[in-house]
Amino acid sequence: MSGYRVQNVAGERLDEIYVYTREQWGEAQAERYIRGTFARFEAIATRAFPWRAVPADFGVSGYVCRYEHHFIYWKLLDDGAVGIVTVLHEKMHQIERFRDDFS
Repeated sequence: MSGYRVQNVAGERLDEIYVYTREQWGEAQAERYIRGTFARFEAIATRAFPWRAVPADFGVSGYVCRYEHHFIYWKLLDDGAVGIVTVLHEKMHQIERFRDDFS
């Protein structure tokens, strides 16, 4: 199998991003941002976007990239699909949140 799957915590983070963006900048901006995030997921899954390993300090095996003001973290699943683990805002403490979301 290929493609990507949004894991539970990542889905919750996407909901939070949508609601916050809609409240701050309106529905159109929230939809644009979420569509762009999903386009990035697709680019990751098709390897049209570079895969960069998560820093060793995080203590887990996975990959990371930036999309606008967020970092997307993912891992390769046993069936070959990309598992989107979490999406964290650039101002969040990345290591702490990532460990919480990854487990």
